[in-house]
Amino acid sequence: MFPAASLLTTLLLALSIAASPVEIRNSPITLPIARRLNTSGGTINLLQHDQSRAAALKNVGESTLSRRTGSITVTNDAVSYIAAVGVGSPATTYYLIVDTGSSNTWVGADTAYVKTSTSVDTGEAVAVDYGSGSFSGTEYTDTVTLGDGLTITAQSIGVADRSEGFTGVDGIIGIGPLDLTEGTLTKEPDTTIPTVTDNLYSQGIISETVVGVSFEPTTSESDANGELTSYTGDIAYTPLTTTYPASYYWGINESIAYGSTTILAETAGIVDTGTTLILIASICNRATEDDTTGLLRITTTQYDDLEDLNFVVGSNTYALTPNGQIWPRALNTYIGGSTDYIYLIVSSIGTPSGEGLDFINGYTFLERFYSVFDTTTSQVGFATTAYTDATTN
Repeated sequence: MFPAASLLTTLLLALSIAASPVEIRNSPITLPIARRLNTSGGTINLLQHDQSRAAALKNVGESTLSRRTGSITVTNDAVSYIAAVGVGSPATTYYLIVDTGSSNTWVGADTAYVKTSTSVDTGEAVAVDYGSGSFSGTEYTDTVTLGDGLTITAQSIGVADRSEGFTGVDGIIGIGPLDLTEGTLTKEPDTTIPTVTDNLYSQGIISETVVGVSFEPTTSESDANGELTSYTGDIAYTPLTTTYPASYYWGINESIAYGSTTILAETAGIVDTGTTLILIASICNRATEDDTTGLLRITTTQYDDLEDLNFVVGSNTYALTPNGQIWPRALNTYIGGSTDYIYLIVSSIGTPSGEGLDFINGYTFLERFYSVFDTTTSQVGFATTAYTDATTN
């Protein structure tokens, strides 16, 4: 995380979802994290959810009005990684989705905002459309507490008067790039809002604006074991892409190959904790689309014949093993699927290649590779973990 001896002296949010976290240095702060499958609304169509989000992500450069209202079908958040975050003094605990694909922090979807002596109404209206959900309300500044005593003062907090697509969670803690907040305030649409990471840096709590994320594979509907920590292995970095609109996010250039066959030549896309699946503009036609879940499914024989899916970033190749390419079979019924089917977690992004955002490496990729989002030097880093070759699925 950010003790003097830690790697890069940074804030590293390790969203560890299995019994044992990745290798870490001792950290004085822990932040409970939980993975939840949202089954309250019945069957989850993961593909519809993620394609709706992908469509909204591509609209980042459009007018404020279209970004807020949009025409994307709203679906409940399907899979969430949730941190317990304190707001106010004394603090009320809110359970917020940790999202690298957005940058506003807001509460009120479930638990109502509680005003305290540190609450300041800025008089601004705020709204964000995520494609897979949206909120609108009033901006406040307030004290935010992460983990055991990590306190940010005067943090911008959206207080939702209305929200859609968020069930069983209270809102979002956005850790994406600063520019994603532009256009979210009504009176000052050209203004950006300092993010949680920005304020941690400006208030001297961390020395560099760097966030690290580590997921771990799990076969449980809800699992928790997270902490603010540092990775001790070797991390390979790649510069952020300059290709629009991927450049608005944690965008990188990569190519993807199935075995030795290239299925996506080097192009721009993003790394996003708010997307469940791996979405690409071109996929191998080796599977059948499942009407219920939206996922591609394969036979046992096809699974036995699967080759690695290779993500080439710079001079490094990150191989997603066959086991890493499938949805956890123990969780098939939670998404309305059949226990007898094998579902792929790789699918179509839903739009043609060549539009500047040709892939999204969602959390199913990040379960197998540690990632670092470095604002200070404009780069993203990856490293293998003990779970890269796991056979949990």
